[in-house]
Amino acid sequence: MDQALKELGGYIRDTLGSSVEDMGVRLGELTITIRRDDLLKVMKFLKDDANCQFLTLLDVCGVDYPDDDERFEIVYHMLSMTHNNRIRVKLRTDEDTPVDSVTGLFNAANWWEREVWDMFGVAFNDHPDLRRILTDYGFEGHPLRKDFPLTGYIEVRYDDEQKRIVYEPVKLTQEFRTFDFLSPWEGVQRMLPGDEKAEDATEEEAK
Repeated sequence: MDQALKELGGYIRDTLGSSVEDMGVRLGELTITIRRDDLLKVMKFLKDDANCQFLTLLDVCGVDYPDDDERFEIVYHMLSMTHNNRIRVKLRTDEDTPVDSVTGLFNAANWWEREVWDMFGVAFNDHPDLRRILTDYGFEGHPLRKDFPLTGYIEVRYDDEQKRIVYEPVKLTQEFRTFDFLSPWEGVQRMLPGDEKAEDATEEEAK
């Protein structure tokens, strides 16, 4: 199976030339890395070519590598039911450079591209309805970016007095603390860190 996928990958690379930057078989799937500007050309070829016929777009997702100049990797998973093959197509972009939308080739890309926009902030050129899909209107930031705080920026709660949902900036009730959790494999100690304070207070009260 891997040999057949390698041959298919070689065929795709030879046909598309410099549009394919890297090719390999990983986890039983053919994976190609392409130039961002050639996305539509590559996807149309993979869909229409008789030896490929990847007619089904299964997924579009993002990955964040914040230390890289082109920090976002956009990944497309496609299926050919005719040839019983799968392919993974990857490209890189930065925070400011949009990626061409493939909704003109695959209707299924509509919501997945919206999800990538919502979660990572990667824009898509010529998308028919690029707006948030998982977070609420007015949400600040993009939650799957590695630099997005775990607490977020806004908290949502129901206000019983106003009888409605309210949005407020996140307020932490205590400063960050470092807790020393003991490994259960080391056995339970008679006195846990912090217990000595309680004993000191008891001794002071006894005096």
